[in-house]
Amino acid sequence: MIVAEVVRSGFVESVHHGIVAFTSGDGVGDVESPFFPRSSAKPLQTVGMLNCGLVPRDEADLALMCGSHDGERFHVERARDILAAVGLGPEALRCTADLPLGSVTREAWLRAGGEAEPILMNCSGKHAGMLATCVVNGWPLDSYLDPKHPLQVALAETVAELAGEPVAATGVDGCGAPVLAISPRGLALAFRRLVEAEPGSPERRVADAMRAFPALVAGTGTDDTVLMSAVPGLLVKKGADGVAAAAMPGVGAVAVKISDGSARARTPVLLAALHRLGIAVPQMAEVILGGGRPVGEVRAVF
Repeated sequence: MIVAEVVRSGFVESVHHGIVAFTSGDGVGDVESPFFPRSSAKPLQTVGMLNCGLVPRDEADLALMCGSHDGERFHVERARDILAAVGLGPEALRCTADLPLGSVTREAWLRAGGEAEPILMNCSGKHAGMLATCVVNGWPLDSYLDPKHPLQVALAETVAELAGEPVAATGVDGCGAPVLAISPRGLALAFRRLVEAEPGSPERRVADAMRAFPALVAGTGTDDTVLMSAVPGLLVKKGADGVAAAAMPGVGAVAVKISDGSARARTPVLLAALHRLGIAVPQMAEVILGGGRPVGEVRAVF
């Protein structure tokens, strides 16, 4: 189903199809077929790490483990510190070497002569948390990304439990870690469970950490950070390939998948879904440029 239009100079030049699942039971498109939630699943995986005995130094560490960070200095330093606390260094990371995700930080890094490193990769917080969990349990470190590793088996069980359905498929995410297929409705249900869990539970600790430290989840000025900073109680986590999930306690949750994987339609559709839930969100237009100036926008139409 069409969920967004790209409007240029008042003319619709293209459209994006997609899926929007609500925990209320309604939705747009096929909300039952499994898909890869990509980085939107990080909060669920972090719950699994806590279930496995992970003891973070503080709740801010949990926020970074859930994050797709921009590679700013405070992100990278915290990832290093998570590793150092369990006697490891960045060389233990098995995520792919990358440049900072944030454009401003990336350009500054390159100007200074920097190169791609695993610690800069936006998933390094998650990987640091996975390694720390392995150290606590005495599990092998070199193979921590193998789907059959005890860590990954436990995380898959947690994802299935939170989603209320079995994992339909296991793939390899962009960072090299396993990515687990669940349905859009299952992802929305999992996010609602995070925000409505009992205080102090692993689920609630993850949700509270992300909302308390939104800049660690994404970065300065990014969509997830802006939304969680502007709307008290709102939990948001985007993922690659046009995925996003959000939840508000006592209100409900939503999961979004843009069918063609486009990032430009993700935020407009998510904002429209949150508005349908009755949540007041800030205006965050996805601007279309022409001649270097705004001439249109991507707008949700479902």
